[in-house]
Amino acid sequence: MIFNFRIVSDEVDNFRREINIDADATFLDLKNAICDSVNYDKNQMCSFFLCDDNWEKGKEITLEDMDADSDQEVYLMDETVLSDYVDDGQRLIFVFDYLTDRCFFIEMKKSIAGENLKDPICVASRGTAPAQVMDIEEFETKAAASTASASEDFDEEFYGSSEYNDDEFDAAGFDEMTFDDNM
Repeated sequence: MIFNFRIVSDEVDNFRREINIDADATFLDLKNAICDSVNYDKNQMCSFFLCDDNWEKGKEITLEDMDADSDQEVYLMDETVLSDYVDDGQRLIFVFDYLTDRCFFIEMKKSIAGENLKDPICVASRGTAPAQVMDIEEFETKAAASTASASEDFDEEFYGSSEYNDDEFDAAGFDEMTFDDNM
């Protein structure tokens, strides 16, 4: 069986890749196919996250086990087979830049039964991928600009009235609150 994955970026509007890969391949094979399709260094730390329909991260499948003392089970890319965790419509996030939490959004679009692939293949390529690693100063500048433009959207109407009336304050329960550092 062959899986067809569509890959997009929230950083570059016209970026898209589609990769066909054998269902019995590993997540490492998928990572390498993605890196090859966008000319990324394959030695950078990265992870896949299985997601629900709302893109909420679930199980992590990582390149290396970074926390040997953890009680949580670790899923490694080279040991985890795609068909064990992926069905039609499965959503994944591929974090390729850990420092700034930048990622690709991936969806398994279809499976093709009765066929096999020896090696993954990029079957569609559009647009230029974002840089694999973003300079931290550039990231902070973009984040600050994004925060500034978002704060312009919040005015008095968003927050409610700026008038305060002491008569409307209910002090019940506040007398028991303490903000001591000695707790």
